[in-house]
Amino acid sequence: MNQPVAADADTNFWTPRILLSFLLISLIWGSTWIVIKDQLASVPPVWSVSYRFLAASLAMFLVVAVRRQPLMLDRRGHFWAVLLGCSQFALNFNFVYGAELFITSGLVAVMFALLMVPNAILGRIFLGQRITASFVIGSGIAIAGIALLFVQEYRLAPVGGSAVFIGIGLTLVAILCASTANILQASEGAGAHPILTLIAWAMLWGALFDALFALATVGPPVIEMRLGYLAGVLYLGVIGSAVTFPIYFGLIREIGAAQAAYTGVIVPIVAMVFSTFLEGYVWSPLAIAGAVLAIAGLLYAMRARRPKRPRIPA
Repeated sequence: MNQPVAADADTNFWTPRILLSFLLISLIWGSTWIVIKDQLASVPPVWSVSYRFLAASLAMFLVVAVRRQPLMLDRRGHFWAVLLGCSQFALNFNFVYGAELFITSGLVAVMFALLMVPNAILGRIFLGQRITASFVIGSGIAIAGIALLFVQEYRLAPVGGSAVFIGIGLTLVAILCASTANILQASEGAGAHPILTLIAWAMLWGALFDALFALATVGPPVIEMRLGYLAGVLYLGVIGSAVTFPIYFGLIREIGAAQAAYTGVIVPIVAMVFSTFLEGYVWSPLAIAGAVLAIAGLLYAMRARRPKRPRIPA
């Protein structure tokens, strides 16, 4: 069974391969928020999540087959796949889709930029990944920018009262679920299995959990045969999941959970850029200041080399 070898000591955010991966993830995930918004029209969110990860798992198994990697996992592999599927592809996304019933996708995207905080803390506790002074200072600057973006999105939100707090609460739970999954897949136990095979099965388990939860809470499957909806499911499943998660999880293993989570700082800015062209979003001075601070914090935080972590034997 293949086991990952620790990345070269000189690997860091500015390594071209790492930087390009980071930018690709940010670009794709920045585009998904608009698509998710369209998925919430007439289909219960939990069924949309189920369809997304069914499509994603099928795409991942196709990639595994084409690359001639193992299609099966042993019992320990399925243990990790179930944990990852439940936390990342079931709980996390159901809370995200549920949050968007109460608050805007912009607010959810901005809040997800805070993923770097629990990732840094859990990465330090469970993976021994070092938190550098540069990362702490840069994160503080970025969080100030995120706060400005949050205020901007909050002002634009059409909802108010308790709905906002429900949406914020669901988003915070989603962030904790995503962070748990990030740490799980970077652990030595999960790392003992081929990453693509592990993700393929995790997505399939996640889709199964999603479908069972949907049956229990909203009843039989509901699907919208509109071309835009079906294309959205495929885009979110194949491009927004099957393409991005293997790259993202690879980043976590190479540069650390906290630094990889900085994609979340760029994603809402990218989403706002997409919204500018597709929805007529107008940048306010507050939004511009928030974006500048967020990017400045990212650049400062990434001055540090990759976090120190235990080596996984070859």
